[in-house]
Amino acid sequence: MLRIGVQTEDIIDDQEPEEGFRLLKHTGFSCADFSLNGYLTNKAVYRSKLNSFFDRSDQELEKFFTPHKRGAQAAGIAIHQMHMPYPNYVPGAGRELNDYLQNVVAQKSLQICAFFDCPYLVVHGFKLARYLGSEEREWEQTEHFLDSLAPAAKEAGITLCVENLYTGIGGHIVEGPCCDAEKAAQRIDRMNERYQAEVLGFCFDTGHANLAGLDFERFLTVLGGRLKVLHIHDNDGVSDLHQLPFTFTKTRENRPSTDWEGFVRGLRNIEFGGVLSFETAPVLTAFPRRMKREVLSFLASTGRCLDPTEQESGGGL
Repeated sequence: MLRIGVQTEDIIDDQEPEEGFRLLKHTGFSCADFSLNGYLTNKAVYRSKLNSFFDRSDQELEKFFTPHKRGAQAAGIAIHQMHMPYPNYVPGAGRELNDYLQNVVAQKSLQICAFFDCPYLVVHGFKLARYLGSEEREWEQTEHFLDSLAPAAKEAGITLCVENLYTGIGGHIVEGPCCDAEKAAQRIDRMNERYQAEVLGFCFDTGHANLAGLDFERFLTVLGGRLKVLHIHDNDGVSDLHQLPFTFTKTRENRPSTDWEGFVRGLRNIEFGGVLSFETAPVLTAFPRRMKREVLSFLASTGRCLDPTEQESGGGL
């Protein structure tokens, strides 16, 4: 049976983090995706409205997060993955902002990840294909960014994980960075060979894959062991809603809009042994706050339903 995790946004309170981690344990989770991106949001970055959170010294950040680390340990919750603030580069923004994102926010994120003894740090690739003229040149810029982190990641035993993204063009959702499984596999192998360590892996995002129309089973099968972490959530195929799996249907016969069967087959094909981790913070605000415990319990139950090892033992969607 695989472990089940969920992002910490809207669950962990900085004033009493242990209480939130206990709630996760009691509702069926054993792992957490620490929402580091909540301390500098994407909306703020796109508007160049930075705060001073990541200007703190390493010692100050460790002091701030010590109650969180102790709270997770006391509750028996493993911080299995962490999400770096994003975007990591804003086209058209000044050099000062983008240098700050790379040289301060990214570096401090890596240090916080190491402080939590967290093995995986999810990183968004640069959305630059339209500006640079090709996906290949876009990846060159992302790889340059990853190279600025890889030596420290290797030393700390952390794997940076790029994620399949979508982008918008003229009101349409299209494939964004890292939506080609073969290219992703080749690039991961090449970088890991260069560093002689697993400095790069992959985070498969089900919601983004649904928006971009990716073949779940094929994509996961091509990735194989390069797949390290998951972002599990659902949408209507139109907007990135981050809702409960099985929420949206294509027809009145209730066929899901997301290929959950292909998702489970893909995980089974590669004998995935990681964590079934949900990226579903908006679910907690969609329901009344007094239902938080019930919603989290239902999420954990959904994770057990998506467990490919459970499918093999007689389950089924």
